[in-house]
Amino acid sequence: MKPLPSPEGLATWNSHNWSLKQANAALTQSANNGHCIFAMANRGPAYGLSWEVQQRIDKQYDPELEQILTQWILAQCGGIQPPEPGKEKFQEWLKDGTVLGKLINSLYPKGQGPVANTEPSNKAFKQMEQISQFLRAAEQYGIAPTDIFQTVDLWEGKNMACVQRTLMNLGGLAVTKQDGLFVGDPNWFPKKSQENRRDFSKDKLKEGQNVIGLQMGTNRGASQAGMTGYGMPRQIL
Repeated sequence: MKPLPSPEGLATWNSHNWSLKQANAALTQSANNGHCIFAMANRGPAYGLSWEVQQRIDKQYDPELEQILTQWILAQCGGIQPPEPGKEKFQEWLKDGTVLGKLINSLYPKGQGPVANTEPSNKAFKQMEQISQFLRAAEQYGIAPTDIFQTVDLWEGKNMACVQRTLMNLGGLAVTKQDGLFVGDPNWFPKKSQENRRDFSKDKLKEGQNVIGLQMGTNRGASQAGMTGYGMPRQIL
């Protein structure tokens, strides 16, 4: 038989068990009230290899592209307060997902925007949810999944250069569509290449079978016509 715990140990166990019960009750009451509690770990400074990787990522950030993207977003959305210059201020401007939601909605006809809620929120999970909605809408708009940043890249500011590339591709795609919804200077972004599909009839395809491709050689050009045969003397006039 196991020995009975001492009175001191039993009191400690009861106190610990009562603290757990209080914590569970508080979480249950918070969930019933519609609140959500997050325990987010504070990230400390990076050292060693992590610091070197982060420095390389930060060097890819383009301040000139930041100015172009800011001008486009202000012109495209309208009625938005501009941010202060700098990577940190640009990240804070986009962090809650409100500006991004208004941006993607402005590229659709009025009332047909994919992001339903563009109201600002101070809650972390609400901000990340709005960023995720923008990313899904950007992919539906035509941005390749490989050109889309991750939510933590913006919300934690880990890779703002990737955020810039996503917005640059979004602007270039909006210019390429030429649907009248793009606002700003089209020269801000490079146009995306478009598919040039061609349909040939069966007769046209059969005609192509009679053409000798250059990779197979050619039956035209230089020939030996008029040349003397092997072993015959040259006639010098």
